[in-house]
Amino acid sequence: MKSAVETLNPTRVRLTVEVPFEELKPSLDAAYKKINQQVTVKGFRQGKIPARVIDQRFGRGAVLEEAVNDALPKFYTEAVNEGELNVLGQPEVDITELKDGELLAFTAEVDIRPALEIPDYSGIEVEVDAVEVSDEDIDKSVEQLRERFATTSPVERAAQDGDVLTLNLEAKVDGEVLEDGVAEGVTYTVGSGELLDGIDEAVTGVEAGATATFTSELKGGSAEGKEAEVKVEVTEVKSRELPELDDDFAQLASEFDTFEELRADSRKRLEQMKKYDQATQAQEKVLDELLKLVEVPIPEKLLADEIETRKHNLVNHQLGQMGLDLAKYLEIQGKTEEEFDAETKEQAEKGIKTQFILDELVNKEKLNVSQEELTEHLMRRAQSSGMSPDQFAQAVVEGGQVPMLVGEVARGKALAVVVEAATVKDSNGEVIDLDDEDETAETVVAEAEGTEVEGADEKPEA
Repeated sequence: MKSAVETLNPTRVRLTVEVPFEELKPSLDAAYKKINQQVTVKGFRQGKIPARVIDQRFGRGAVLEEAVNDALPKFYTEAVNEGELNVLGQPEVDITELKDGELLAFTAEVDIRPALEIPDYSGIEVEVDAVEVSDEDIDKSVEQLRERFATTSPVERAAQDGDVLTLNLEAKVDGEVLEDGVAEGVTYTVGSGELLDGIDEAVTGVEAGATATFTSELKGGSAEGKEAEVKVEVTEVKSRELPELDDDFAQLASEFDTFEELRADSRKRLEQMKKYDQATQAQEKVLDELLKLVEVPIPEKLLADEIETRKHNLVNHQLGQMGLDLAKYLEIQGKTEEEFDAETKEQAEKGIKTQFILDELVNKEKLNVSQEELTEHLMRRAQSSGMSPDQFAQAVVEGGQVPMLVGEVARGKALAVVVEAATVKDSNGEVIDLDDEDETAETVVAEAEGTEVEGADEKPEA
């Protein structure tokens, strides 16, 4: 077999391949055998029909077509390997010559990864937020914990802000009660704004057993977006009492004996969160600077496929789970379809560039992924997806996603190498040293590439 490579542009080549006919013999034999199993000829047992009879009855052309279809992938792969090409997607194959007993010639056009030159990246410098935890931050964190331990008790008075009410609701549109417009025993905290616009004003000052009526635009259901007349009946009023912030509260809400120990632990946890945010911010900013340093040509079909994949994932996975379609999502976001398409294209380009550049760095730096690193990554992915490690691993293997996970880890390590070489300063001008970069780098890479990572923004709990 002879092959030659013609470069059409930085991301596409044409392979020209010539195959001596004798190299088609294994595929010709396989073609006769396959046809033998599919047809019957009077006077011959199935599977025992001579080749000359098959040629006479069904035509030599049918045999050649079957043989060529069987052989093409093998010869194409040999030509790719011979040309040391890193191909993307499926080739467009054109058989240019087929002389029975003499020659098979074909061309194959295919996209390839562009050759990239990674410049010195040690001069990258970025600024991130300083890790600073104020007393106000701690107060807010403790107050959130305090809210979780609030208690309620029935009161015989009119409802006021902060009370927990039990409500019966009935919504009418054009004087007709909606089929899905009746709800009973709804628990609602006055002032939370979690139900309908206008409900807080309507129930404030109302005692148990009394009703109020107000008009509001429905946020969901069969009459979503329409103005409805809503009747609300208050069946119970409960006051909400927060525990005192003292040592007893610390013992109730935590493993600590004193309130000061609880506050100290809150400070520590907030610092961990801010360090996580700082590391993620550093990774993102360094990646953006790295992308500016390298010119990356992108195959048109690859970009189109990536854009389509991102749209599909958004519409069918994320929006589908929320009960939204694309039109409603764009309305909520305040974007036109043209703006959405432009943003999606920009994100897709960034994802492809990120993968190309970091893969090149993986090769340049000779980075490998150990079984331990892959297992740790799988465990994190499993935890964030809500699946057990065994379930997640099984799904990954069955879906053929192991190479994707290996790539995530490897590219995360490559980005960590760049971050380590870069200068990262905080907003106070202090040079900071990031620890355990690989884990956050894997998340940043997955987000840039558009990989669907459940819980990608997971952080230490406050």
